[in-house]
Amino acid sequence: MPKIEELQDVVVQTRRDILRMVHKVNSGHPGGSLGCTEFFVALYHELMELKEGFDMDGADEDLFFLSNGHISPVYYSVLARRGYFEVDELNTFRLINSRLQGHPTTHEGLPGIRIASGSLGQGMSVAIGAAQAKKLNGDSKLIYSLHGDGELQEGQNWEAIMYAAGKKVDNLIATVDLNGQQIDGSTDDVLPMGDIKAKFEAFGWDVLEIKEGNNLEAISKGMKEAKNRTGKGKPVCVLLHTVMGNGVDFMMHTHAWHGKAPSDEQLENALAQNAETLGDY
Repeated sequence: MPKIEELQDVVVQTRRDILRMVHKVNSGHPGGSLGCTEFFVALYHELMELKEGFDMDGADEDLFFLSNGHISPVYYSVLARRGYFEVDELNTFRLINSRLQGHPTTHEGLPGIRIASGSLGQGMSVAIGAAQAKKLNGDSKLIYSLHGDGELQEGQNWEAIMYAAGKKVDNLIATVDLNGQQIDGSTDDVLPMGDIKAKFEAFGWDVLEIKEGNNLEAISKGMKEAKNRTGKGKPVCVLLHTVMGNGVDFMMHTHAWHGKAPSDEQLENALAQNAETLGDY
């Protein structure tokens, strides 16, 4: 099991990957990617039970589905540094004919990616379907998923959330990134969603919160508790309180960096705040 210090090194390197990928093509979504870096690193390097190699079936291993697919930079970086494909391939992010498109796709066969995502609101339905398939196949492993808070404004989510509780899909841990920001402003300004915890609970889910969503130890503790709550008749929701743009001071606490690339000078500043640890690609 990696130590927190080792995971923190991966966090820093992942931030560097995100910044450099988005800067190189002057396109992409750094804000949410940076905000979820600790979550992804903890998930793939500590929490999930994964097999060696990759196949689309994913039998006898935990599976992860990214619903808010625009934060692909963090997903690609963590997959590469977990060994799913060569780190050098991060250089191809968002280029024509690359396997690393702006939103994850499956047609090029990128290891680690099981669904095309980024059409917001659909990931919950996919995760529930995968969880039910595990049950039907007698597979005891879990399904993990990640969703944006602004994404919950999409109605399909709530049909799926109702379905999961009604069908007792209790091998699912759905995490919501609560950073309070979306592309057009704060979630409260765009469309207030009220008490999200109370809503999930009213729909029949077991809900827990991780207040320090950019703290590796808090994430590890909270997600292990979420795992302990599976198999008890209810789907589990984790409300992960994060800071958009975390780790780069001028990107934090604002929607402005939801989908904007840093300039040369801004990149240099951001990288200086995240000293190299494992080696850039």
